[in-house]
Amino acid sequence: MSFTIALDAMGGDHGPNVVVPAALSVLKEVKNLKLILVGDQERMAEELKSHGAEVSTRLQLRHASQQVEMDELPSAALRGKKDSSMRVAINLVRQGEASACVSAGNTGALMATSRFVLKTLPGIDRPAIISALPTTTGHTHMLDLGANVDSSADVLFQFAVMGSVLVQAVDGIKNPTVGLLNIGAEEIKGNERVKEAARMLVKSDINYVGYVEGNDIFKGAVDVVVCDGFVGNVALKTTEGVASMIAHFLKENFSRNLLTKMAALIAMPVLKALKNQIDPRRYNGASFVGLNGIVVKSHGGADVFAFENAIKEAILEVEKSVPEKINQQLESLLTEQQAG
Repeated sequence: MSFTIALDAMGGDHGPNVVVPAALSVLKEVKNLKLILVGDQERMAEELKSHGAEVSTRLQLRHASQQVEMDELPSAALRGKKDSSMRVAINLVRQGEASACVSAGNTGALMATSRFVLKTLPGIDRPAIISALPTTTGHTHMLDLGANVDSSADVLFQFAVMGSVLVQAVDGIKNPTVGLLNIGAEEIKGNERVKEAARMLVKSDINYVGYVEGNDIFKGAVDVVVCDGFVGNVALKTTEGVASMIAHFLKENFSRNLLTKMAALIAMPVLKALKNQIDPRRYNGASFVGLNGIVVKSHGGADVFAFENAIKEAILEVEKSVPEKINQQLESLLTEQQAG
């Protein structure tokens, strides 16, 4: 069975220069896929031509007269950019022409527009941003990574449900472990919202294993790490900063003199393997879970390889019917609470 995904071709730092070749590459790999590129018709057509490609039954163009700037206020984009490539792509999901939308555009505007157009699933107060992060044992999923900066215990509980269902679907883990990010593993640690969320999770059928600390994230201690969006975004950006610092020091030290340069040549296979393991491009594609539809956010500076992975994340969520499964799990939990 074929399915269609809408791509915001104008979003991000590179627009069609990245989105178009990424789309062509994924189309070659996934035979039952159809894509709709949304944006400036002329620019998209030019980019297709430069790659020796053209419009077909599997690759369509949809013109949008506006685009959302990366520094634009979400409220301004929502009110004043009703024909933006971002808005049109999300509308295609609402109208049923596409099963998912992928955009590298302004995160705040994408979340605001997605929530306004698609609405949230029944029982979900706020959507969350979730993404995979590399660990020593493979990877973990973490949410919320910045959509909500002041989350109640109820909302944290909903995050746990959504994260658990997504990991069950995309990773095939039958009963994923879930942990609440906290400043300590002891029950007395943390603020009241985290403590209350923990009490709620203990009473649920979620495989909640307790609190995890920041240094547990990359050990692969749990399959799903749950936290407030403020905390999650700080943790994510700190991680990116540390990775950048380590890369800087490695380059600096290996370039110090002839001897260290020779050492670098000897260590090159190991360094390349390490770079591949922690390459953030492999994990590009953060999902907006909790919406009545699938929206995947690519990093704004993503290259072709990274954007391909964002499209593949959307494909996986479509194939696994993630929103429907989240809805089913929430209904089941609500029934249990009412019975209890």
